Amino acid sequence: MASVRKFQVTFDCAEPVRVGRFWCEVLGYVEPPATEEPDASFAIVDPTGEGPRLFFQRVPEGKVVKNRVHLDVRVGTGLVGAERLAVLEAECARLEALGAKRGQLLLADEENESCQVMQDVEGNEFCLD
Repeated sequence: MASVRKFQVTFDCAEPVRVGRFWCEVLGYVEPPATEEPDASFAIVDPTGEGPRLFFQRVPEGKVVKNRVHLDVRVGTGLVGAERLAVLEAECARLEALGAKRGQLLLADEENESCQVMQDVEGNEFCLD
């Protein structure tokens, strides 16, 4: 049996282009050539080809509960303490300017380093890690 090496992450949303462009800014992704139905769906890709394709599809229902799957945006890898908190805060401020909302700051404990819970422009949770 062959192992899967490529995958895409799909977001259900009301405004695929808006949400997709937000994530372009967050991750440094780019828009591939336009599709025939740019308002019904939207995709973005990692320009290095390493990260997964993100696909945004319009759905009629709104978000009502916490995500079962979320993205961790790894901005503080290898950092600890005050240095990690400063990097998380700086990235949080940048993303708030793009329309993200700040959630709970989870401080380091015996098992985990600090991370900042966020929401994208349609309320999907993600973490700055």
